[in-house]
Parts: sequence; structure tokens; C-alpha cells
Amino acid sequence: MPIFRVNLNTLILLSFLQGAMLLLFCSWYMGQSPFSPVSVNNTAKVHVLLLSTYRSGSSFMGEVFNQHPSVFHFMEPAWHVWNSLQKHGAQVLRMAVRDFLRSIFQCDFSVMDAYLPNSQRVSDFYLWRRSRALCSPPVCSLTPRNQMSNESQCSKVCGGHDLQLVQEACGTYSHVVFKEVRIFELESLYPLFQDPSLDLRIIHLVRDPRAVLRSREHVSGNLATDSAIILEQRHIPAAEVQFQVMQEVCRSHVRIIERATLEPPPFLKGRYKMVRYEDIARNPLKEINAVYEFVGLKMTTELAKWIYSLTHGIQTDKLPFNVGSRNAYKISEAWREVLSHNRVKQIQELCQEAMSLLGYRPVNSEEEQKSLDKDLLMPLEQYNPGTI
Repeated sequence: MPIFRVNLNTLILLSFLQGAMLLLFCSWYMGQSPFSPVSVNNTAKVHVLLLSTYRSGSSFMGEVFNQHPSVFHFMEPAWHVWNSLQKHGAQVLRMAVRDFLRSIFQCDFSVMDAYLPNSQRVSDFYLWRRSRALCSPPVCSLTPRNQMSNESQCSKVCGGHDLQLVQEACGTYSHVVFKEVRIFELESLYPLFQDPSLDLRIIHLVRDPRAVLRSREHVSGNLATDSAIILEQRHIPAAEVQFQVMQEVCRSHVRIIERATLEPPPFLKGRYKMVRYEDIARNPLKEINAVYEFVGLKMTTELAKWIYSLTHGIQTDKLPFNVGSRNAYKISEAWREVLSHNRVKQIQELCQEAMSLLGYRPVNSEEEQKSLDKDLLMPLEQYNPGTI
């Protein structure tokens, strides 16, 4: 019988290799390969999609995330998809939007090559100057991360930097948040919920359709291209466009809420929260604290002061897509004095199902509409489809 002899040096080498293999296996098993970058604070990133529609308070809510020092935020990144492929309808574009979001949620901005073929600068991003992360290191030295950004200063200083810096910056934040108004159902997003590299949460922001209609009418020219895409490029009389768009918006709210709350797929559990703009307008700090808690963020003293001043100011809603100090509650009720009762009745008929589901009471006369002491918002606990 042959005898195998192993000297001491060989045993030491074998022991070392065995230990190294064990270390590699454990590192792989724990999801922290020594050859891969470790995520911020050794914890997984949280990915948040603020899902809403135009003129629903989404710019304000986006800013609530944007100014948080732990958040990397963009406004409406899918604009690049719709702007590049605007001859199509929303149904055709939804998969392109989904794949685009997957890439940038993972801080992979090489996908921009398809939508920015001739330039690769920060200023090529849609509404880039409103992103605090693009005005802060490592992208730009203008704004320290723990300070509020200044849009006008950022636009003068930070636009010329390379997109590689954006990708590097994205990887250093614990939360990646995108505000989006171009998604009208949840089904196309299912692969993102099931992607093990993403921890996706949905904040679904809704608003009284009557208030949305009033606000859309002020900026209808700015929304013409998107309205055509929402209406699948159908030829619709100009006087009916806004009502047809609102009908699609209301239908989308119903679809999303029912899909998320009535026998939802298991991967949606704990990942969806519906928020009404009117509740935020009435009690901003309470509601925003609840949103922060849902996605794992902490309110800071500076943010609390800023949110209060932003929602208790005197500025009127004159600039489309602008976020400034204003009286949020007064803005939320302005439609009651501005819209004709005939238009209110029409939108109530088109959006009856959504209004009932979301807790918005109809008005049956002009007198009832103008009586601001009559509360048209049902208490949350009476109807709330819930956070799942």
C-alpha cells in the first residue's frame, strides 16, 4: 500500500487555501464579495419611485426627497424616453421606461447613450439643476451635502461636469429616488420588484381630480406632447383633450390601487404606500414623516423647518413646475372658486370611481362647491386602501 507523505510547508499551504476558499464562500453568501464595492454603510440601498401625475403636487414631494442629505434624486427621468420616442403611445413606451429606470436605479448611466447620443454632460439631464445631488460633491463642489441646494447658482456652476461623476455620486447615497409622472400601471414594474439587486418602494401620490384639472388648464401648452402620448396619439378635439387625459389619469389611479391592495402579488408586500396631496397640505410634517418612515429616512430639524416654511408661505401658483413657498392648503382648495360648476360636474362623472376610491366627496351644486366650510375630503381611516 503506497504511503503519501506531506511535508509541513505543504500542510500550511493547503490550510491557507482552505481558509481563503472558506472566506470567499462566506463573502459570497453574505452578498459582500471582497472584489465588489460595498454599499453605503454596509447596508443595501433603498430605491424609491414617487409615482404620480402632472399637477398633483409631485414637484413638491420630489423636493422633499431631493433636499434630504441621504437621497440621490432626479425629477422625471423617463422624460428622456418619451422625448426621444414621442411619436408612440404610452403603452408602447412603458417597457422602455421600465428598463431605463432599472439601469439608473442601479447607478448605471450608460443607458443615457441611447437618449443623449451627442453629449454626455450633467446639463443634458432633464431639470438637472433641481437635483441637489448634481450640485453637491463629487459631481460639483458648490453645495455641501448637508445644505439645501440653490437652483440658480447650480445652473451657473455645475452643468458642465461629466456623467461619470453622476454615476460615482449615485453609488454613495443610501437612497435613490426618482419622481415620475409617466407610469400608468404597476404590471410593467413587476420585474423591478423581483430584481434581487433592487429594494423598490412605491409612493403613490394622488390629488383631487378637480384640482388637477384646474391646474392642468393653466399649463396645457406645456403638456401638449405628453397629452398626445397619454391619449395614444388619437385625434381628439382640442376642447376635449384635458378631460380625456383626466379620464386616463383617474383610470390609472384605480388600476394601480386595486393591483397593489386587492390580492397583490407577494413581492409587493410592504412596498406600496398611497398618499393624498390634500392630507399633506393639511398636516405636512405628520404626513411627510410617515413617508420618510416608510422608506427608511429620518426627518432632520433643518428639513422640518424648511417643509413648514414651504407649505405656509404666501406665493401663488403662477409658475408651472415651480416649487416655492406657498399656502399649500389654500392651493389645494383653489379649484372650488375657479372652476365652473359645469366643468366640475363633467370631471366628477368621468372620475367617479377614482374619487370614491380615493375619498373625495362630490359637490351637487355651485353653492355647495363654493361653500368652503364644507369638507370634501373623507377621513383617511374611512376609506384608506392601506399601505401594503
